Amino acid sequence: MLVDHLAKMDIKTLGLSSADIDLCRSDAVDLLEIQLQEGDALDFVSALTPDRGKDIRTFMKNLEMGEHGCAAPTNSACSHVVYVSSDAVYDDDANPVIESAPCNPSSFHGLMHLARERMLSATLSEAQVPLLILRPSLLYGARDTHNGYGPNRFLRVVLEGRSLSLFGEGEEKRDHVFIEDLSRLIELGLMHKSNGVLNVATGTSVGFMEVARAAAEEAGVDADIECLPRSQPISHRHFDVTSMHRAYPSFVYTALSEGLRKTVSQLSGPA
Repeated sequence: MLVDHLAKMDIKTLGLSSADIDLCRSDAVDLLEIQLQEGDALDFVSALTPDRGKDIRTFMKNLEMGEHGCAAPTNSACSHVVYVSSDAVYDDDANPVIESAPCNPSSFHGLMHLARERMLSATLSEAQVPLLILRPSLLYGARDTHNGYGPNRFLRVVLEGRSLSLFGEGEEKRDHVFIEDLSRLIELGLMHKSNGVLNVATGTSVGFMEVARAAAEEAGVDADIECLPRSQPISHRHFDVTSMHRAYPSFVYTALSEGLRKTVSQLSGPA
C-alpha cells in the first residue's frame, strides 16, 4: 500500500519484504546497508504481529528485528527514519490519548513497539538522524491480512453472507483509521523530514455496533448481528489530535463511511 502510494506521488521507493531481507537473520544489517544509499529515508514497518504470536518468543524475535533495524541506518548515510509503532504503547487507562500520555503497555505487542521506539531514539539521536515515530490507532483496509476485530473482520464476514458477532452490545468505542491515511501521513513525514512522536487517529471514536451496521450498509447486506457475553470490562479509547493538526494543518482523515465504501470496492473487485 505505502509503496504504491509513494509511487503515485513520483517518490522513488524500494519495497523490501521478509523474502528480500529477513530482519531476524544475522546478515540482515549488511543486506539492508547495501540497499540504503546516501540521502535515503527508511520507513520501518516490519514486525511479527499478534496474529503471529503473543508470547515471549515472538517478543524477542521482534526485538532482534528492531536491533537490526537500528544498526543499518546508523551505519549508512541514511538521512531520515520513520517508524510505524502502535497506540498499544500507551496505558490502557489513558483517555484521551495524547503523545505525552504515560506509556505502560499491557501486551507484549505494545511493549515490543515501546522498546523499539527507545532503541531507535537512542541510536539515531547519537547518529544525528531524525526519527519520526507514528503511533496508529486501529487500522483497516482491504489489503490488511490480520482480520482484526473491527471494520476488516466485519466487512469480510458480511460479504461472505455470515452473521456478525459482537462482544456485549458492541458499545466499546475505538478510533478507526483508513490504511490509506497512514500512507499519506508517512508521505508528509518524509517530505517534511519530520522528527518526534505523532499519534495517527481521527479524533472521533465510534462504537463497534455502529461500525458493524455501517459495514453492512456499505456492503449492501442486511446482516444479522449476534451479541456475545462480554468476558472483559467495557473500555473506550479517545484521542486528542491537537498535535496532528499543528503538525499537518491541511491533512483531513477519510470519513469512516468513505473508508468502508472504498474497502468494500477493493474487496469485491478483481484479485
